[in-house]
Amino acid sequence: MTFSLLAGLMGGLGLFLLGMRLMTAGLRKAAGSALRHILRTWTRTPTRGIMSGFFITALVQSSSAVTVAAIGFVNAGLINLQQSIGVIFGSNIGTTITGWLVAAVGFNVKIKALALPLIGTGAVLRLTGGNTRRTPLGDTITGFGLFFLGIGVLKDSFQHIQPFIDLGSMTSDGAACALIFLCVGFLLTFLMQSSSAAMAIVLTAAVSGIMGIECAAAAVIGTNIGTTSTAALSVIGATNNAKKVAAAHIFFNLGTGLVALILLPLLISLIVGFEHMFSATPSPALTLAVFHTIFNILGVLMITPFTRQLVKQLDRKIGTGVPEAAKPRYLDSNILKTPSLALDALFLELGRLGEMSRLMAQKAIASNYRYSELLKDMTANEGLITAIRKFCTKLQKEDLSDEVAEKLPEVLRVVQYYRSMMEVIHMVSREHVTLNHILPGDVDDSVYTFKIFVKDLLNVAHTPCSPEFESIEFMEEKLTEVYHKLKADILDAGAKGRIDIEHMVELLEYYSKTKRLVKQAVKAAVHWADMRDISETCRFAAENNDYTWKLPEAPENQ
Repeated sequence: MTFSLLAGLMGGLGLFLLGMRLMTAGLRKAAGSALRHILRTWTRTPTRGIMSGFFITALVQSSSAVTVAAIGFVNAGLINLQQSIGVIFGSNIGTTITGWLVAAVGFNVKIKALALPLIGTGAVLRLTGGNTRRTPLGDTITGFGLFFLGIGVLKDSFQHIQPFIDLGSMTSDGAACALIFLCVGFLLTFLMQSSSAAMAIVLTAAVSGIMGIECAAAAVIGTNIGTTSTAALSVIGATNNAKKVAAAHIFFNLGTGLVALILLPLLISLIVGFEHMFSATPSPALTLAVFHTIFNILGVLMITPFTRQLVKQLDRKIGTGVPEAAKPRYLDSNILKTPSLALDALFLELGRLGEMSRLMAQKAIASNYRYSELLKDMTANEGLITAIRKFCTKLQKEDLSDEVAEKLPEVLRVVQYYRSMMEVIHMVSREHVTLNHILPGDVDDSVYTFKIFVKDLLNVAHTPCSPEFESIEFMEEKLTEVYHKLKADILDAGAKGRIDIEHMVELLEYYSKTKRLVKQAVKAAVHWADMRDISETCRFAAENNDYTWKLPEAPENQ
């Protein structure tokens, strides 16, 4: 085997991978919000989830992109785990389209006659597209061209290698051959982190006669199982939702692969027999593409009826421990490549930060906050704030749409409001302990009224699904009126000697800080709610009996 043959294999593989990358990235950008719309709208039932997963994967030519999108939508509260599993099942069928493309076009047309015009057309669209959708469309067309050109180079290289290597003759026993090439397919996918590239190598090797059809079919099963390595690697340090989706993906592919391996001789003989009805010499590439599709469909038919039980097991086994408050629950590095989903995750993580901050504020105002408990809560909040800021920094480095780029500063603004709340909470909780709360009757009544308004506003400030949230700005105006009444009563009591001047100053500063604390909470809540149409979040919460967004019970003022 000469250096030129190895160079041909490497070059063909490189062209194929580059083509897939351009094609996937271009289609995702050209589709715009279509992926989000389909996943939001077409996942209400398991069947619709499977169909949406299939069509989206067939469109963007990347099951990993769809898996990441599903994780992002679960994290963002737009679909639940059961719906996401349907999408994953469908994406496994959708990824078989790559094999059909290779089988139907890659070996039946003159490659250069198809590929070169596609590359040229795509390049022109890319150069003249500017900021329009022609640019990603150009990338997509160029990617298709490179995809087919890579297939052509691989095909030529394998044809030259075939006289020197005949892997099919190395293993005469069917079972041994299946196991060996199952491992070969898995390793190819694991090393290249692309089942499509591994599938292309298997198909071209089979067409070139380097391996027999059953050995090649076992390698196809291996490529399918190999995608589980991508899922497993992608969730290291990820959120519990990501781990559950990845676990479902791994379970499906392993189960489907085992069934396909058991039925391999039967399925291949049936497919070849069917092909003989139309052609005297069945195409190995077409046989393998049909086999790939059939065993994935069989897997979906077998496992879909047990989806609910699978979800229960995943919920029981993953993420059952009490999560650390400082650890993000929704931020996942896997969704950075899809900025719109990353923004959804940031929205929910800010919601968590707001809830934690609001509860801290209630404790600080309502009772004596133990200093050790205060420090613990503040450390958790600071940790979450740091994680959100780091995630924003990573997101800024991605190719952001105008919508995401405009909303990212709002995320940082909301974070800053909550950071300011922490500073005021620290001061208020310390002053509460030393402050003399024994006051004249009329002043005490004003303090009580003020605290009632404070409590109500803090309750409403983080409950966008409650009807009270719509009147939050009006409530804030009323709080200002009540505060000015309290301030006037304290000044009057000080002027008339009913409380000493030093005590009066301490009271004015304390309640001024309390008002500022509530104002920061309201500003954060309003800006946070404006980041996204929360009606979808509220609908999801209602459908799943999730009361996170409803008006909670707050600690009683003391």
